[in-house]
Amino acid sequence: MKPISRAACLAALIAASALCAGDAIARVFPFGPRTRSVNDLGNQYVPYHAYLWDLLHGRADGDLFVNWRSGFGSSLLPDLGTYLTSPFAPLVALFPRDEIDLAVYVITVLKVAAAGAAMAWLLLRLRPGRWWVAGALGGSYALCGWAVADGAHNPMWLDGLIAFPLLCLVGEWATAGRRPVLGALVVAVVWTANFYTAYMATLGAGLLLLARLSADSHTVRERLVALRRAALTTVLGMGLAAPVVVVVYFGTRHAYPGRNTVFSAVPWTDVFARLLPTTYSFGTPGIYVNTAALLLALTLPFNPAVPRRARLVLTVLVAGVVLSFQWGPTHLVWNAFSTPNGSAYRQAFVLCGLLVIAAWWSFAHGVPGLRPVLAASGLLALVAAGASFSTLVYAWSVPIALVGAVSGVVVLTVMAAGRPRRRVVACCAALLISVQVGQSAGTAALSGRLRLAHADDYAPWGARQSEQRDAVARADVWPRYRTEPGREQTVGNDPLLVGGQGAQYYSSLTSDVLSRTLTALGGGWTSRGRSVQSLDNQVTDVLFSVGARVRSPPDPYQRWNPPEGGTPVVTRREVPPLVTVRPAGPVPEFGASAYRNQEKLLGARVYTVPRIRPVRVRPAETHPGATARITASCPAGSEVQLWAPHYSGTARLTDAGSATTSTTDSATTPATDSATDSAAGSATDSAAGSATDSGAESRTPVGRFRADYPVTKIASMQPLGTVPPSGRVTVELTPEDGGTIPDGALGCLDTGRLSESVHRLKATGATEVRVSGHTVTAELPPGARRTAVLAVPRIAGWRCATGASAPRPAGTYLGLVAVPLAESPAPTTVRCDFRPPGLRVGALVGGASLLILLVLLARSGPRARSSRRKTRQGAPC
Repeated sequence: MKPISRAACLAALIAASALCAGDAIARVFPFGPRTRSVNDLGNQYVPYHAYLWDLLHGRADGDLFVNWRSGFGSSLLPDLGTYLTSPFAPLVALFPRDEIDLAVYVITVLKVAAAGAAMAWLLLRLRPGRWWVAGALGGSYALCGWAVADGAHNPMWLDGLIAFPLLCLVGEWATAGRRPVLGALVVAVVWTANFYTAYMATLGAGLLLLARLSADSHTVRERLVALRRAALTTVLGMGLAAPVVVVVYFGTRHAYPGRNTVFSAVPWTDVFARLLPTTYSFGTPGIYVNTAALLLALTLPFNPAVPRRARLVLTVLVAGVVLSFQWGPTHLVWNAFSTPNGSAYRQAFVLCGLLVIAAWWSFAHGVPGLRPVLAASGLLALVAAGASFSTLVYAWSVPIALVGAVSGVVVLTVMAAGRPRRRVVACCAALLISVQVGQSAGTAALSGRLRLAHADDYAPWGARQSEQRDAVARADVWPRYRTEPGREQTVGNDPLLVGGQGAQYYSSLTSDVLSRTLTALGGGWTSRGRSVQSLDNQVTDVLFSVGARVRSPPDPYQRWNPPEGGTPVVTRREVPPLVTVRPAGPVPEFGASAYRNQEKLLGARVYTVPRIRPVRVRPAETHPGATARITASCPAGSEVQLWAPHYSGTARLTDAGSATTSTTDSATTPATDSATDSAAGSATDSAAGSATDSGAESRTPVGRFRADYPVTKIASMQPLGTVPPSGRVTVELTPEDGGTIPDGALGCLDTGRLSESVHRLKATGATEVRVSGHTVTAELPPGARRTAVLAVPRIAGWRCATGASAPRPAGTYLGLVAVPLAESPAPTTVRCDFRPPGLRVGALVGGASLLILLVLLARSGPRARSSRRKTRQGAPC
């Protein structure tokens, strides 16, 4: 095996073993009882990989364009481009469906190992040297603080960790005038895998290329030619990735706006602390590389074996990147001119890569002698002294760093003393690598434990998810009607994980129209509007053709849920088809009341909204045991709904009798991003023409929830029970974080009128609906007039046609897809197709880039053959 291959294998082995060892120390899945599914890993990334599994095995409801499971029909290609276009992602197909958490973990380890191998490969291409040192430094890069603390829980970001050394290698090829086609393909792959971190990696690789050209003895013309080649390669590669990148870009334009944050630099003491092992903080830059590698990097400015210009340029580059992290304008450049929500230092892996390259540059030119090592030790001592003022440093952090520094000094001293024997070199390698693995494993273990302690977490796939999936599968007859996975969610993307076709949807690309439409109808959300939740409401079930709903007991994994046994219950309801026809008249507009908005979309009055006195509820912390009451009058037998989006606590209908009384949350949880079913099982639903699966018991879940509008979450409308014969409604509120109950918060649903509306919509709606991938075809009854409405949010990309007419952009009817129907002759067929916005532009750019690349390949082929022929002819016999 060649030295470069040995170095790559060693780096991959170090990276994989240290990461697994750290998780084993922390007793984190799959090595212990603690879950890895923290925050978005459990809420987004694992469910998306589960859906990819279904897609690859032909079990998904949609295709590459439409995801019918989430958000009542959402655009899938932007989500694929954001989360699932990594070359590693399809490996989930090799695992059983109920081992999806293990599949994601294995992919994570493989990505970290690949990053280490790529960096080791790059180092030996930059300059020859000892292969085991390159392998150790490659492992240092793959196990940097950013990788073990941030990247390991955001698997798609790890593609950027791999991308940085690969793009640096492309820069080397451009300088030498080699492999232009392969370079463009590498750029295309990394930008397709994850354009977000690929952007940061491209910036870092560009800076390194500029530094290399400045440091070497190139003429101005040679530098310009190299930059031109690199720019052309990068542009062509990005062009090849355009079909994905452009679609994602347009997806972000149509997404619900996130929170605008302002960058605030962290104290320098925290920056110094994150250079040391066994430190962690979510909002600081994870720039740890093991202490020996850091020591070696710090020798660069003082190592006389390195040419002076190279020392100066690379030192200035590393220092400049460090400073750019802490300055607002350059911070925006690193983050594509938008401060991200959460950690503001997502580009930290680039700095870690530059530190490792600086360490290799110092070692490969000549092992640093005593003076450079002493100077570097002094700088490292200053770093440790500055870090000592940070609260991120633990009692063991400095001793562990000291052990690594001492091992580095010992190895450098031995290696600098002449030409040591092979056995001595082997001992040095074993010492350096064992300390490196220990430091990195400890850092990974601490990061895993602290992240789990300070963030929301979710259980891996288990009996609960299996029961939910089985319940959904038994009821699912899509597209005759939708099957809702349920209000009592397990993660933020339950439909992707367990199946069905629900409202629930959590993505960075959640559409603006979906979030605003469901909010207007009384829905709740978390994550500042991008995690839309299921709405358990009889009217909205009718509006969106939800004919079956799974009601599960509260997730026992979440500690705030009361213990409650049982299995999921499927409740069925008579609903109209996915395509209905609305009569003539002006299209209404949403107003301030969610009850009236539901009626406008339904086309009938079904609610009584009594006047109540607004209530402001104090938090339980300042007023323990405090309660409040709401009283009103409603028609006897109607169903009471509470719509209080800004209230946090519980609500109980006290005068409705034990059979229909329930204790219900009117808000959402901060950790599960969920709310609880509060309908009284089949006793409530039967009035609207629904039934519960045979043998199942009606269920009245109880939970504790919170809302903190307008920051991150609002509560969903929820049913409380049936109005008693007296017509007197009394709702008892038990606050947690308090909030407000405005006038108009109570609504009393007349289930008889709702049933009449269902029958009317069924009689005038489509007689047959067919869904094939991203196409919906509906057969209408003869004489249909005015507007056909598809129970799908009118996201950008829908085009519809009636009869034999040409497709046109779909209209909108209160946020849903609408198709105007001709008065005469009346069409009997409506067809709607979805194409992600930006796909055509991206395909054109990609096709043009491919054509240019093929021309370059055709031109470079004869030149390469001629060059090889001349080389053979000029070779000595």
